[in-house]
Order: sequence, then C-alpha cells, then structure tokens
Amino acid sequence: MTHPHPQKVERWLTLVGVGEDGPEGLSAAARTLIEQAPYVIGGARHVALCCNLIKGEAHTWVTPFSTALEGVLARRGQPTLVLASGDPFFYGVGATLIGHVTPQEVACLPAPSCVALACARLGWAQQACRVVSVCGRPHALILPFLQPGARLLVLCADETSPATLFAWLNERGFGQTECHILQALGGPHEQVTRCLAQDGAPHGINRLCLVALCVPAGAVSCALPRVAGLPDTCFEHDGQLTKREIRAVTLSSLAPRAGELLWDVGGGAGSVGIEWMLSDPTCQTIAIEQAPERVARIAHNAQALGVPNLQTVTGKAPAAFTGLPAPDAIFIGGGGSTTGMLEAAWQALKPGGRLVVNAVVVETEHKLFQAMQQWGGSLTRLDVARLDPVGRLHAFRPSMSVTQWVAWKSTQA
Repeated sequence: MTHPHPQKVERWLTLVGVGEDGPEGLSAAARTLIEQAPYVIGGARHVALCCNLIKGEAHTWVTPFSTALEGVLARRGQPTLVLASGDPFFYGVGATLIGHVTPQEVACLPAPSCVALACARLGWAQQACRVVSVCGRPHALILPFLQPGARLLVLCADETSPATLFAWLNERGFGQTECHILQALGGPHEQVTRCLAQDGAPHGINRLCLVALCVPAGAVSCALPRVAGLPDTCFEHDGQLTKREIRAVTLSSLAPRAGELLWDVGGGAGSVGIEWMLSDPTCQTIAIEQAPERVARIAHNAQALGVPNLQTVTGKAPAAFTGLPAPDAIFIGGGGSTTGMLEAAWQALKPGGRLVVNAVVVETEHKLFQAMQQWGGSLTRLDVARLDPVGRLHAFRPSMSVTQWVAWKSTQA
C-alpha cells in the first residue's frame, strides 16, 4: 500500500525581531527580508524604527488585536512580514500566530530578548533565573517564586509597574529585596538603576522596562515553603479547614501533575485547592462551595498565597458539577455522605483520575467502605495528636480521626 506524500506547505509568513537599536542591530539577512517584503506589519514603534528599510506596504497593528490577527491570516499564502519586539516567541506575537498557522509556514529571525539582554547586563546566568510577567497579571503570581536567594526577572506592563511592584514587595515583607530597573535595553536610552524595594521606584522610568529581583538569602520567614502542608495560620477560616498534617497527606494522595485540574468540593477555606496550585504554576483548581462567605474567603486566601487564578463556584455539590470541565482529580473534604455525591464525582473524573475523600463521621466512613468495594482503592485512618498544656504539665491532645479513601480511575474507563 502506498501513502501519498504530504502536501508541501509554502512559507509565506516571516517574523523579524527588532531591538531598541533598530536597523543597526539587524543581521544582513533580516535587513534584506524587510527590504524585499511587499507587506510589512508591526507595532508603530517597530515600523518607525525600520521605516528606512521598508519598501513595500507598511501597516501597524490595529485594536482589537484579534482584528489585526485576522488581517494577517487573510493573507495566507501571500508574502507577509511581521515586525516584533526582540524574540517573537518570548511573550510575543509569534506565540499567538503559531496557534493559527503551522511551523512550516513561518520563518523567524529573532533578536535578543529583553531577558537575554538583562542577564548580559547583570552577569546573571539566564538558566538560573525565573521569568514572570505582571503584564495584565496580578503581582500575587510572583509570591511562590520569592524564595531565599532567588533571582527573578519581572516583565513590566509600563513605567508604573516598578512602583506598584515595589509597594507590593514591601507589603509582603520583601522590602530588602535588591532590585534592578532595566530600561530601553539595547537602545541609545538604555539605563540600569539599582535600589531596594523599600526605597521605592525613582521617577522618570521608561515605559519599556523590566525589573530584576535578587531575594535576600535571609528572607526565610516571608517565603512560602515548597512542599505541601502550609501552617494552618496561613489561611483565614471559620473552623472549616483541612488541618496541616491531614492536608499534607491529602495532597500526596491527590498526586498533582503539571497542568492538571482539581475540583475541591466543599472548599471551606480553600487550603487543599490552593496547595494543589502551588505544586506547579500550571496546575488549576475549581473550588466548589455553597456558602457565599466561604467562597469569598477562598478567593482571599488564594490571592494572599500566590494563586489568584483559582476559580470558585458557588453552589451545592453534586448539582454544581454540571457544566464544569472534567477534572484530573477530585477532593471531597466535606459532604461525602450526600446522596449521589461519590457517584457523580466518580463519573466526572477523567480516565486515570484520582478521587480522594476525607471522612470524620461513621456515616461517611460506611459510604467510603461501600465505594471501595465498588471502585477499589484504599482506606486509611489518620490520627494526629498535638502537645497542649494541662495546667503546669503537658499532654498530647488527639484530634478527630480522619478516614481517607483514595481511588484511581482506570485509564480504560
């Protein structure tokens, strides 16, 4: 049996990265491509920088960007050149365009990214730095990466970003962080300013900037631990909280992998869902809670602990499951004895998903034993006792026992 050869795809879209030095920083090949392009589009700044090279039609991006994108895609098959900032595939237009075309249709000539230039100026090893963006994103996303001795490169939205970032760092106890404001890198107006976060940002910052942070090695008390089991005091709660030791075991049983989605059913304070998201920046949580005041508290805790993108659903499970994206794991911390809860959760799980249910009352334990007989898994009883004063002496005070059912859904389901 013969197989037809794949149809050859013509390369029609060229991406050229432009630095702040404009045409002077372009390679001879990039210059030639711009000069020969019949149709050039880019940001107004980039088109202006390369105006002496452009011989064909010159266009600038219009708003909304989706309209401009449609215009580029409408030229499919016709030579089109896009001017971009630095490396087009680093938080740039290339990453957007490639979602609509194949790699075989695209040629890319990148310039050094702002991160590469920043590391070159500071003498930092790029692979040892964490890159985060506050362009249209909350500062809270930075929190998990503020570790003792860590080096972060923070991409800024505009000239106001350093000041708001420094104020946030001060509020979080990171005022001693060494900050470098790098402005207009690679161009004639390049400037690097060093200060501490507690000093605030200077005036007159260029809107093209990023901030490099060097977290003090002694910032241990402010940094979030990198393993499950945050202190209970990290969470605002009304008593409905999966306690630290039980939470650590629960996260281990849920076994988060990068990019996975958790349903935190009966979210309470949101502690399990929050720590699920802290396990990897790509992990997601939907917390389902019927009490509006607890929903608000979950959102507050998520913001305070660096995972502001945690989603909440106000409603009673299992009815609230309707319409939600299928989860990779489900945690039920309360309400496991509700009629139809375990069945609906098991049905909603993706193949290979994990269902973890904690129980403290015998009615729920009985349901979990039945569930184990039907779907398999394991039952474990967890007991924790903490040392408390008894008059002038001390004794271990036991907490209520927790029975945990853990079941993995077959990948063949």
